[in-house]
Amino acid sequence: MYSTFIAYLLWFLSCFGLFGFHRFYLGKIPTGILWMFTGGFFVVGTIYDFLTLPNQVREANIRKAILDGTVRTNNVSGQSWRSVGDGETRIVRDKEHIERTILKLAKTNKGILTASELALAGNISIEEAKNNLDAMVSKGFAELRVRQSGSLVYAIPDLMDNNEPLLDM
Repeated sequence: MYSTFIAYLLWFLSCFGLFGFHRFYLGKIPTGILWMFTGGFFVVGTIYDFLTLPNQVREANIRKAILDGTVRTNNVSGQSWRSVGDGETRIVRDKEHIERTILKLAKTNKGILTASELALAGNISIEEAKNNLDAMVSKGFAELRVRQSGSLVYAIPDLMDNNEPLLDM
């Protein structure tokens, strides 16, 4: 794990970032070399690094977790980074984050939502959205219904507008 303290210490020891030691530490070798030969990218880069170094350390820790195959949770959208058995790296969404997205979307849409609406709002695939909505149905928190037009929708009864004409499945 990279340390923000060490990154700032290296920034300070490299003449306030002019030589880019902190960038080498964070694994940013190409920009470290650039900083070294341009004086911290003409001082503009050193100021940028001073202001954004905690985020750069966080990103470096995420990259390290992906490469090591360990799971780390960051604070952006409740996402976990995981290296799966086939060697491919994927973002695994926090289950509570998806459920919260379902409820917010249902509240906005008077208790009615579709898998494609959830996929768009939750930044997930339609298949994953459908699986999450089906799980809500199987737990009894949602119902699968049909609009008069014949399209399938998921209904959250607690958030529904009772004037919506739907048929039970």
